[in-house]
Amino acid sequence: MNIEQARFNMIEQQIRPWDVLDQDVLNLLSIVKRENFVPAAFRDLAFADFEVPLPCGQHMLAPRVEARMLQALEVKKHENVLEIGAGSGYMAALLAHRAQHVLSIEIEAELVEYARAKLAANGIQNADVVCGDAARGWSGSAPYDVICVSGSLPVVPQSLLEQIKPGGRLGVFVGTAPVMEAQIITRIDARQFHTVNIFETMVTPLVNAEQLPRFKF
Repeated sequence: MNIEQARFNMIEQQIRPWDVLDQDVLNLLSIVKRENFVPAAFRDLAFADFEVPLPCGQHMLAPRVEARMLQALEVKKHENVLEIGAGSGYMAALLAHRAQHVLSIEIEAELVEYARAKLAANGIQNADVVCGDAARGWSGSAPYDVICVSGSLPVVPQSLLEQIKPGGRLGVFVGTAPVMEAQIITRIDARQFHTVNIFETMVTPLVNAEQLPRFKF
């Protein structure tokens, strides 16, 4: 496989046509080598338009979903980011190139070690991967300028919203199969939040995500 041709095709045929037009984001997809984060068994599918399987039953987000979310979050160099669900470490690497620091929380110990190794091997020094359950946030380092949830949630926990700084953004996939909404939720002030739906998709559910209340009759 011609890696650079495959990367070019991913960017020009999958990602740019999906309204990812921020040239800085498109350039970053050439700088951060996606194939370096994909498990060896799936390396030939690194640029395919689907969720690449990871250990522990987890998956990498599809490339166009990663790129569209990265564009929508508009991370700036002075900002601190919380990522919930490290997976392969690839999204943390993308975020780290745009942020001051990324704290990525991963519940699966095997993936913690995997993501740490991949980030180190690719020279990413401003991203830390910690083992833990951040399905309702990670209060120890809160509040954050940006929170990126790399799995889907049936409902957004209030505790997660409270960990965003005023002016900060939460990127999250909300809903259940067969359709979920990718949302950017911006904190206006202590009590007000503004939500924008950016696209529909299907994403692997986050482990231990808060569930919708069940009605009793």
